[in-house]
Amino acid sequence: MDVRLVIKQRLEELGLEQRGLAAAARVTESYISQLLTRKKAPPAAGRTALYERMNAFLRLPRGKLSSIAEAQRREELKKSLAGTPAALFPEVRELLIRKCNPVRQAQLRSSFEKQSFGEFERFVTRTLLQAAQRAARDRMKNGRRPHGRAALLDFLHTSVFNVSPEHCSSFLAPLIDSWDIDLNSFALEIALNRRPAPPQFLHFQFVEMESGLSRNEEPGFREFISDASMSSDASPEEIVFLKSLKFKQHRPSPLYYYRELQSLRDPLHFPEAAPAPSPNHRHKGGAGKQLQPVSGKRPGSPSLRARRVARR
Repeated sequence: MDVRLVIKQRLEELGLEQRGLAAAARVTESYISQLLTRKKAPPAAGRTALYERMNAFLRLPRGKLSSIAEAQRREELKKSLAGTPAALFPEVRELLIRKCNPVRQAQLRSSFEKQSFGEFERFVTRTLLQAAQRAARDRMKNGRRPHGRAALLDFLHTSVFNVSPEHCSSFLAPLIDSWDIDLNSFALEIALNRRPAPPQFLHFQFVEMESGLSRNEEPGFREFISDASMSSDASPEEIVFLKSLKFKQHRPSPLYYYRELQSLRDPLHFPEAAPAPSPNHRHKGGAGKQLQPVSGKRPGSPSLRARRVARR
């Protein structure tokens, strides 16, 4: 079932207009029009607040549209995995190449053209997309929205398979200043545009980690999250950091995570009042030997995980 079709049919059944739906959903009329004419992909199923406002206006049961959107997403994902992924829009590929170090542009173009939207091109696109989405979120938190709210949220929820020319012109082009890649190690360096401030550099590389590390959530972490008295005021960044802590042998208790959370907030530990640590922090028991790349899987190596190292 197509979520766009459901919305369109419901508008017709109730005799409602797109203008009213846009006002109820707190988006522009243009966004609703492009959504219903398939010029824009449906919002991600995780955007429950947007879907619930639509449900209320269309008099649909709570959770109806988001469940349809999630089922549609799974079906499209099955199709994309079953066959060869569709190639990137020409504008997207050209932007990626143009922003790359000129020394590597010819080699990069040749590699992309050998296998249209193959593993390597998807790896590069995904990494640059995630970097731009991170920059867009930071600007949104600082009250700076380069474009309309609906367009920004659409970009933040898009995937590597759905990058459009509009995403390029509105977000990727202005947010990414340049990038470079070491074709031997697949280490990427991305310069984010922060004008008038100097560019911010992000470095993505493969690092060694111990093979015995658990890839699942620690039982103590799950108990910590489920106990509101311990975790109710934890920020998303703090949760991500605590979840990233890995242990080889010992299993920490929920109290350990609570004390770690308090330690993160202690100004004596971070005298310069720096932002909350990112998941790049590694527990002293987590040094080791297993290769893990930072933002996505290295092409041809499904066992590798990614770790991002950001530096200015």
